[in-house]
Amino acid sequence: MPHITIDYSAGLEDAFDSRGFATELHPLIARTITTSAAACKTRLRRVDETLVGEQALDGSVVHVLIAIQPGRTPEVRAQLTESVLALLGEHLKPADGHRIDTSVETRDLDPSYRRN
Repeated sequence: MPHITIDYSAGLEDAFDSRGFATELHPLIARTITTSAAACKTRLRRVDETLVGEQALDGSVVHVLIAIQPGRTPEVRAQLTESVLALLGEHLKPADGHRIDTSVETRDLDPSYRRN
């Protein structure tokens, strides 16, 4: 049931193995929060424009948002976030000397969440 959104800058298409990352991400999440990999739902979203900094320079960014059912301890959520960040680094190649900003957020779904 985890909902995962992976936003990445369009310029990273050659540097970021988004599908390979998502494929390895599902079992990692399943092991960490005790769910099944088949329950993971991931959206890969290429972002055509990314601005970083005060001068609005083009940037290279990968941000992963993982939304899970409430009930996990802060330590488990932190462990998941750190593990995903490490895995993300394994699927990024240097992008022509440009810095790639990476971030991961693990949060609880709002209690109003419903599915059908």
